[in-house]
Amino acid sequence: QLQLVESGGGLVQPGGSLRLSCAASGFTLNYYAIGWFRQAPGKEREGVSCIKNSGSTTNYADSVKGRFTISRDNAKNTVYLQMNSLKPEDTAVYYCAADLELFRQCVLSSVRYDYWGQGTQVTVSS
Repeated sequence: QLQLVESGGGLVQPGGSLRLSCAASGFTLNYYAIGWFRQAPGKEREGVSCIKNSGSTTNYADSVKGRFTISRDNAKNTVYLQMNSLKPEDTAVYYCAADLELFRQCVLSSVRYDYWGQGTQVTVSS
């Protein structure tokens, strides 16, 4: 059974850091682009960052550029999102998703992604 599981969320003060993990089971991530998305209460889901299967290409939303870094460890079948300088407006449920089209470039559009994790809550508050 294909599954994506996010972890690493929590409560952090403004200016703090968190590292989210997205672990896959039932399939290998090596061939697929992975995206991180978030959804705050009352708002639409938005693309945060994505990474091509090889790790050679990454994309970021303007709101997180310079603060968030996406990476992947294909040997561990895991993708990470390092989040630094967190702001209250980063508060949301964060989801990872896999684009199951082989070797495709990554984009920050949710319609491209086929499999989604259950999400992990990130709360930035003092």
